[in-house]
Amino acid sequence: MSTMRLGLRENLPQFALLVVLNAFVGAMVGLERTVLPLLGEQEFGLSSKTAITSFIVSFGVTKAVINLVAARLSDRIGRKPILVVGWLFALPVPFLIIAAPAWWWIDLANVLLGANQAMAWSMTVIMKVDLVGPKRRGLALGLNEFAGYFAVGVMSWLTGYIAAHSALRPQPFYLGIVIAVVGFIVSLVFVRETRPYAHLEASTSPQAATAVRPSLATVFYVTTLGNVSLFATCQAGLVNNLNDGMSWGLYPLFFASYGLGVASIGVIKAVYPAVWGVLQIATGPLSDRFGRKELIAGGMIVQAGGIWLTVLVPTYGVWLLGAALQGLGTAMVYPTLLAAITDHAHPTWRATSLGVYRFWRDLGYAIGALLSGAVADFVGLGAAIHLVAALTLASGLVVAAAMRTPRPVPVASVA
Repeated sequence: MSTMRLGLRENLPQFALLVVLNAFVGAMVGLERTVLPLLGEQEFGLSSKTAITSFIVSFGVTKAVINLVAARLSDRIGRKPILVVGWLFALPVPFLIIAAPAWWWIDLANVLLGANQAMAWSMTVIMKVDLVGPKRRGLALGLNEFAGYFAVGVMSWLTGYIAAHSALRPQPFYLGIVIAVVGFIVSLVFVRETRPYAHLEASTSPQAATAVRPSLATVFYVTTLGNVSLFATCQAGLVNNLNDGMSWGLYPLFFASYGLGVASIGVIKAVYPAVWGVLQIATGPLSDRFGRKELIAGGMIVQAGGIWLTVLVPTYGVWLLGAALQGLGTAMVYPTLLAAITDHAHPTWRATSLGVYRFWRDLGYAIGALLSGAVADFVGLGAAIHLVAALTLASGLVVAAAMRTPRPVPVASVA
């Protein structure tokens, strides 16, 4: 342990490898962003928006639950084993989508994809936080989320382009086979374990002598409700992914209802995560310097504006602007929420607290898909989008009112 040093520069080769690896994790999700809702409607003949968005529900619930378990387990057995297993779950996903004779195969593929994302993305987040130490967490998380979501954007565009020039399947999903194989090999062969770095940080913390490792139930309660700032963070994460789940499932159908082709839909679907991804390089460090609260509250309000613009002015140019605004708002929010959680958690239970936050955040996918799908079936696509915009605005106002300190000092105990 004496040869280890915390810091971004001190651990740059391994940190850079984890950034690249998370781009592969994000690319697995990007495979579905443009094509899968259209596939459900056009090839499987699904008319119910709730049925079409069922794959997001299976993805979100699986990812939420395994986030919680994976983070806690990583404190016990280490980060790398969970990362490798996460990539094993990814390997069957493209094959299931390519061969699916019925929609439940797509739901099953997304159970596996949810497990992959929970394990692999969670571990890249936790491993970067382990390596850099307390001073550069915002930057580390910004770079991590940039790589993942920029890859989502690129893959959303690329699969839309391929589908427009071939078919909705199988061609767009051949890329997924390559991505899953490479991700698995890199994780198995080249990634190093980082849990000792968390122990090193804990040993040098002022609270190290009095630190206790609380139970999962205790950390779950404190992260969810016991601390008002953490509550504000968790609800914002949930609503952020609620609106993302809506845009994933309903936006392609909404745009197609106005006659937009799959290639153009792919461009819009790429703008949102690409802007989100790139700008996180700036918003992560900004939160280190200026604090978390303003970026989170403001970002939720900007997201709401982008969503409302999309539904109120149904033209291609405005849709691109709406996607860019939603990407900007999400970039302000996403790494900042993760950093806000780590501000409160002692290194010995930080991974568990991150897992609780990610449980609530990714449950938002399922809630957003179910809620928006049901509203779209009963009232219409426009009404569903309006509702999600209103919930996003309300979430930003909760953060503005409830989050007490933008840069709280880590505490040693949650008792």
